[in-house]
Amino acid sequence: MQQPMRMPGHWFDELAAGGGSVEAVGFLVAGERARRLLLLRELLSRLEERPALLGPAGLGAIWRAVERAEARRPDCVEELLLSPEVGSWLAHTLRRLHGTAAGSPLWVDAGHLAAVALVAAVRAGTAAELVVPAREGAVALPTLGLARLPGTPLLGFQPVHARVREGELLLVPAGRGTGATALTVRPLTAPPSALWWPTHRLPVRPGGPEVALDDTDPYRDLGHPIPPQRLTPRELDSWQSLFAAAVALLDPASGLEPRSGGTGPGTVRPEEIGRIVPWPGRLRHGPVAGLSASTADAFGSMVVARPPDGAALAETMVHEFQHSKLGALLHLFAMLDDDREEEHYAPWRPDPRHLPGLLHGAYAFVGVAGFWRDRIGDRAADPLDLAPFRFALRRLQTRAVLRTLATRAALTGPGRRLVAGLTRTVDGWLREPVDGRAVARARAAAAGHRVEWRLRNLRCADEERAGLGAALRTGAPPPPVGQPLLVPASERTHWQDERGALYLRPDIAPDSALDVNVAATGPGVASVAAPDAASVTVARGVRPRATPPLRADVLLVRGEAAAAREAYRKRWSEAPGDPHPLAGWLLAHTALHPGHRRLLARPERFAAAVAGEEPEVWEHAAHRLAAARPSA
Repeated sequence: MQQPMRMPGHWFDELAAGGGSVEAVGFLVAGERARRLLLLRELLSRLEERPALLGPAGLGAIWRAVERAEARRPDCVEELLLSPEVGSWLAHTLRRLHGTAAGSPLWVDAGHLAAVALVAAVRAGTAAELVVPAREGAVALPTLGLARLPGTPLLGFQPVHARVREGELLLVPAGRGTGATALTVRPLTAPPSALWWPTHRLPVRPGGPEVALDDTDPYRDLGHPIPPQRLTPRELDSWQSLFAAAVALLDPASGLEPRSGGTGPGTVRPEEIGRIVPWPGRLRHGPVAGLSASTADAFGSMVVARPPDGAALAETMVHEFQHSKLGALLHLFAMLDDDREEEHYAPWRPDPRHLPGLLHGAYAFVGVAGFWRDRIGDRAADPLDLAPFRFALRRLQTRAVLRTLATRAALTGPGRRLVAGLTRTVDGWLREPVDGRAVARARAAAAGHRVEWRLRNLRCADEERAGLGAALRTGAPPPPVGQPLLVPASERTHWQDERGALYLRPDIAPDSALDVNVAATGPGVASVAAPDAASVTVARGVRPRATPPLRADVLLVRGEAAAAREAYRKRWSEAPGDPHPLAGWLLAHTALHPGHRRLLARPERFAAAVAGEEPEVWEHAAHRLAAARPSA
């Protein structure tokens, strides 16, 4: 009988602080192994009950192939079953069987088990004869690559006969008259060709571990299966260079010892990462630069848009591996009880989030803050000296989210221990001295995001709105502060914190922006449906812009508050109803009148008070609302 898993408390506390030793992360891997085997057992049970789900493949032949491979090379089979490729496929297929996901014909998803068995035989050097599914004439071999049948391309999904002997794979189309012909390949040693696309490998160090760079596996995305999208030689060279630069920052063997000692928040051992997937598509509302995402189904895997430099990739690797660690912890411990109502503020996203998303975001950005903390003063890793600002911003924003979790979430015992551990880490960081100018910019960037987020996502109830308008017109006392309402999702617009991005490098804000008033508000950004997939704010650096920055934003970031306030007023006249200039006006006004900063706590009340009014009355309204102290 299998004994229950028990995590030593000190390992949990290491992880709860945001870091984790090799032993603590190793326990998470052991937990993922146990979970993976349970899911595989469930799949096999369902296929035994309904063997027709496999189509032409036979469950008995498949499992005998796995058993022969496991008997000869158990390490190879273990590594395969724990791979991100198998994890993503297994979770998707079980969702198909549970009726919570759609996709290819079910026999194709279920029959991919035969491809897993085929790879086990190839890796172990055993023999196997199986029927595997082909997609558009290509057979995906998880962890190894993609084999493309020669001849006339096949359309749709077809069964293919596969035979493995001493590492050699023979694929023969099952149907007649298709025009496709047989393919023979040795997947472990064959060079890339038009018919064989091996999985790219990124070496962590010469002769050492490698990380997969996966552009072919159908289950490499976060949701439905997707077609292969082969990197060009130039793109591959770029990824290899970026990864080498990232490893130089992250790998303790490189000689760059982090301040946290190699086990604290912001550190990741590159060999713990199993797979990087180049972002496979585009977003409706803008470019994908700076975006990344991951899923708890595939520990150590991450989908990453190609970053501008090695430091950005290293930061992303830290960010997404934090998600992997927390996902593995959540597989072992229930942390909170929540209805997943999306109503809470996350400083790194444009949209409201549920509490589980906040927990994931807090854990990830503790890692991001720790990463930049370790780079402060390291001019080789941070030649532009941006680490102090990035560290100051993320410690401030993460602390706010941890406060929300501590006061609003129904945390379990392990959940309280986790949030308390993260809070101790961030509170310690908040006591550390950081360059004062960087701290001031971080506070301004954090305040600006929060103000605009509230204006875009919250509104006052009708009674409070009417009372605020009447107070402005008649001089009556403002109504008490009420609970704000969420703006319906159908009424929200996508936005990007362009003003916040300027605080990263205010010294390079173009002077040309001060000569014109740009009519466009700048590119939008889509929120990503994956669990806490990062929206583009400041962490990944300033993106290339589709339009120049707004003149008022440049003035505000440069400290010219009076000119910025006037520029925002004019901008509102050009684009009435746009929350961006209203938020900017409030930020500029409170910079001129520090006693009015309470307006920033509930900017939606100011918006309600001036609704329908011209900007000329805004200053009067600000003085009226800031002077009054309505009861809550």
